[in-house]
Amino acid sequence: MKAKILIAEDDANIRLGLVATLESESYAVTAAGDGAQAKKFFAQQKFDLVILDVMMPQVNGYDVCRDLRASGSRVPVLLLTAKSEEIDKVVGLKLGADDYLTKPFGVQELLARVEALLRRGRLSAMAVEPEAIEPTFKLGKATIDRRKFTVTLAGHSQSLTARELKLAETFAARAGDVLTRDALLNAVWGVDYFGTTRTLDQHVAQLRKKIEMDPEDPQVIVTVHGVGYRCDS
Repeated sequence: MKAKILIAEDDANIRLGLVATLESESYAVTAAGDGAQAKKFFAQQKFDLVILDVMMPQVNGYDVCRDLRASGSRVPVLLLTAKSEEIDKVVGLKLGADDYLTKPFGVQELLARVEALLRRGRLSAMAVEPEAIEPTFKLGKATIDRRKFTVTLAGHSQSLTARELKLAETFAARAGDVLTRDALLNAVWGVDYFGTTRTLDQHVAQLRKKIEMDPEDPQVIVTVHGVGYRCDS
């Protein structure tokens, strides 16, 4: 079956270009001109991937991404942004986006990221959690619930994105080992990921805010300068 992709882009020329490009690769594409319309389409049918332009009037891409995650949806989300500032990318990742592309971008890079996100989405959907795997595990003093996608520290619970949960599981499974950035990218994003280690660092920073007593002085996930990270759980 064709993968179904929802696009939300207010620029008509860019929207038409995205639709033409993706349909040429045999994807089934639904296009929305704004965030509100995208949310309406998403409620009406099931999609395998959502591509959101960040800067849309009224309901922007951040708002749509946040609402999808709040509803419990784990559909992969790719953000398109003309902004290059790090804080804008951090906001998107914190809201639950899986990846982002900064405009202008090449057609081949877009298609590569789309395929990578769809592949990981299919693998995630097929995965069945073995009964032997405990629903919760510890990372430092924090308790992480795999089934609820939550982390509880000092009596306070917060939600985790799918990527943050996978990252936490990887650290917990390899506690004490020094993990290179490339090894973590392969374990969490997959070997076909085309992004940079900056994406990993941003996710680690967000995870630290949820599992460290003092994120400014991390004691659980420590940085090994020039190499990567080590979990001292």
